[in-house]
Amino acid sequence: MKRIPLLAVLLALSIGAPLAHAAPTPLPEATAAHLPRWRGFNLTEKFIQGQNNRPFAEEDFQIISELGFNFARLPMDYRLWIKDKDWKQIDEAAFADIDQAIAYGEKYGVHICLNFHRAPGYTVAKPSEPRNLWTDPEAQAVCAQHWAYFARRYKGIPSRRLSFDLMNEPGQIPPETYRAVVQKLAEAIHREDPQRLVIADGLRWGRDPVPELADLGVAQATRGYEPMAISHYRANWMQGNPDGAPPLWPMPKASSVVKQGYPPKEPPRDLIIEGPFPAATALRVDVTRVQPPCELVLEADGKPLLTKAWTAKLEKPETLEAEIPAGTQSLKVHANTGWALASVIGLRPDTGSTEYRIGLGEDWKTHTVPVRFDPADPAQPFKAAASFDRAWLQTEGVAPWKALEARGVGVFVGEFGVYNKTPHPVALALMEDYLSIWRDAGWGWALWNLYGTFGILDSQRADVRYEPYKGHKLDRKMLELLQKY
Repeated sequence: MKRIPLLAVLLALSIGAPLAHAAPTPLPEATAAHLPRWRGFNLTEKFIQGQNNRPFAEEDFQIISELGFNFARLPMDYRLWIKDKDWKQIDEAAFADIDQAIAYGEKYGVHICLNFHRAPGYTVAKPSEPRNLWTDPEAQAVCAQHWAYFARRYKGIPSRRLSFDLMNEPGQIPPETYRAVVQKLAEAIHREDPQRLVIADGLRWGRDPVPELADLGVAQATRGYEPMAISHYRANWMQGNPDGAPPLWPMPKASSVVKQGYPPKEPPRDLIIEGPFPAATALRVDVTRVQPPCELVLEADGKPLLTKAWTAKLEKPETLEAEIPAGTQSLKVHANTGWALASVIGLRPDTGSTEYRIGLGEDWKTHTVPVRFDPADPAQPFKAAASFDRAWLQTEGVAPWKALEARGVGVFVGEFGVYNKTPHPVALALMEDYLSIWRDAGWGWALWNLYGTFGILDSQRADVRYEPYKGHKLDRKMLELLQKY
């Protein structure tokens, strides 16, 4: 294969009528041991084959720079650069748009982070990959082949301008398994370009740091989506999101996790709603995920109302319904076996037609915290001794990652944001708590996304007064919040 020098490629791509712009601020140095406090956005032109795959727009990089930001993460689908659906055949012509994005990054002083949102053998999206990156040696070899090609193609571009984020949000993978795959991919990259900055997302969909990777010379990326009941409220791709009463921030600490000794040696976890319930009350529990074999029991004062068992994982959410007898003092959702995640509890006293709902945050670390139901206070009918709040974000989302950082691993927030169905004041309140603790931690971040349902432009929120900006609708309050931090 005859290779054209990359600098010649990028120079050729940059020829044309340029957009006016000031000289960019020099980008800070970046190493796996210390990431800069980049701030910016995810650009989603190529993150799902068939849905996007437009060229990256120069105006987007100009906007990012003009508004005071310096980072763009590009989540991508590997199927966009293979030939004839053969994952071993890489189509060089398909890289023109990526080359151009890197050139725009240099022109406007924007660091580019290339990410495999769908990697050979793994994706967090639907449909799943036909092969399994974690267990299939061929999938691992093909994924390493792709990253090696990226490393060869972009060798010589300094890491202050370009980084590689290996794969998007690996799930509940054993750390040892994850380490083995990350090591193979990082070694494939560094054989071609020893200086390339490599980033690995945390486990459990980016939530958890992975100290097992600390000696591999890669940085790590976390997320800022908790509680999902707020950040993904009524998102149409999420299972079982509440569609009634909107969430609050801070919110009562009612965890979606119901488990019987999972992981092993941990105590059981119940979901407890305290009354009293003076009248018969309709109950519903939306269950979004189970680990079979799983058996859930809905109990009123220790007496079973309903028992439900699963022998296979859920294909779609299920709703459990029962009636709480008048005079009940306490409701409990208990797992006899396995574990389950519930997204919402709904209670409807027979004295009225209102169903009171509480969205549940996924919290695997906190023990059972009972929640009290008080329909006499319709503005805040659920109360708890503890809350999901700024202190909780600090304890659960920052402290474990600071411990990793102390071992010489750079940390960055690769994605965060709040979907457009969450009330705007609630979205901004959650985002500000996140942004302030990340500023104090010295970490950078990237909002998902620049345009669209999480972004500052064209987000289609019903409760925002937008400003016109370069042919788009700008959420000025969200922009100013981001600029503040």
